[in-house]
Amino acid sequence: MSTTVAFEDLKSLAGGSLGTSRWLEVDQARINTFADATDDHQWIHVDPERAKDGPFGGPIAHGYLTLSLVIPLWTELLDVTGVTTKVNYGLNKVRFPAPVPAGARIRLSGTLAEVTEVAGGVQVTPDLVVEIENGDKPACVLQPVFRFYP
Repeated sequence: MSTTVAFEDLKSLAGGSLGTSRWLEVDQARINTFADATDDHQWIHVDPERAKDGPFGGPIAHGYLTLSLVIPLWTELLDVTGVTTKVNYGLNKVRFPAPVPAGARIRLSGTLAEVTEVAGGVQVTPDLVVEIENGDKPACVLQPVFRFYP
């Protein structure tokens, strides 16, 4: 469920939870499409038969595929009204503690660690976690930086 806030009230969310997104399946077709888009066809991702004998017992999603799915899930956590531009400004940190097996479902949760003013807008720095359904460890732990401009 999304937290909706007006641009001028964004600072009031600093330090608070943003909740959790819906579950999103990362199926083999999505993994194959990502491999085609990035030209990364390593067998651990795209060869289910060979991957059965690999270190994870089956194919896994690319770490950067998991990272790219943060954006659509992020939009489910925070909706800022009264802005004309939303910019992905970068990443302070990102780690991939556990692989996402093909067919697994992931979701995003997080808190809004920091909200600061920047020239013409506001910069937000959330602490986010990509969970794997029934997983012991998160798939991704990250601290992205976004900017919002009215």
